[in-house]
Amino acid sequence: MPGSSLTLALVQQSDQGSTAANLEDCEAAIRAASIRGCDLVVLQELHNGPYFCQIEDNNLFDLAETIPGPSTERLSTLARELNLVIVGSLFEQRAPGIYHSTAVVLDADGSLAGIYRKMHIPDLPGHAETFYFTPGDLGFNPIDTSLGRLGVLIGWDQWFPEAARAMALGGAQILLYPSAMGADPNEDEDEVRRQIDAWLTIQRGHAIANALYVAACNRVGYEPDPSGVTSGLRFWGHSFICGPQGELIAQADDQTPKLLIAEVDLARTEPIRRRWPFLRDRRIESYDDLARRFRD
Repeated sequence: MPGSSLTLALVQQSDQGSTAANLEDCEAAIRAASIRGCDLVVLQELHNGPYFCQIEDNNLFDLAETIPGPSTERLSTLARELNLVIVGSLFEQRAPGIYHSTAVVLDADGSLAGIYRKMHIPDLPGHAETFYFTPGDLGFNPIDTSLGRLGVLIGWDQWFPEAARAMALGGAQILLYPSAMGADPNEDEDEVRRQIDAWLTIQRGHAIANALYVAACNRVGYEPDPSGVTSGLRFWGHSFICGPQGELIAQADDQTPKLLIAEVDLARTEPIRRRWPFLRDRRIESYDDLARRFRD
């Protein structure tokens, strides 16, 4: 069985202007994490380029790649060379006309340990993801690695307690969220602050409800709307790692790229679940309505 303690790194980045430059930035951060003794590195959502979902453009489907493909090959080589686990986030072309937002997990031997296809796809101002992404069909299944069982979710998934609970019930030992959360740069500052607080709070709630560490790796920086119709998006960073009682262990700011590193002890889940036995006390015979859109 894998050991319970590991060193986790989140790579909070801003767009570098091209796929090649972004991948170079990812590689530099992964190598820096390795030098600092990290076992697991998580990259942000759609790290190979800008957040292209601000607009609907058929030509942008050309950004997608297969899995396995060039990005997984590069991440695999790094994982094997540096003997660490890497979680990446790619625009996947599964078949002609079928595309996903997909997380890839490369184990420390370079093998593709598994993938997760984003289940919750937002359609919001500045986030036209339903135009590009087919909802995932692999379910909420943790991915087994040499470090343990990783519950990987993506972006909009992080708002849904059902997704976190399903991963916990599948035996996930930690919840990981590659993310691309931001706001209109002209938005009222107090409103943006409330949005960030809500984003942090709900994910800390997932940690508490499931007695698991949670790590969210968000992008940072301003990205213009290529169409010029809107003011673009300012991604709010604040990547963070919290413990299984919701305690903040490490957090980045909202302005700068950051390699955020923390030690986590996955064995803490057991004593906390003994103290707060939420899974034991679930009334599973009474939850049928959760499978309905709304109870009229």
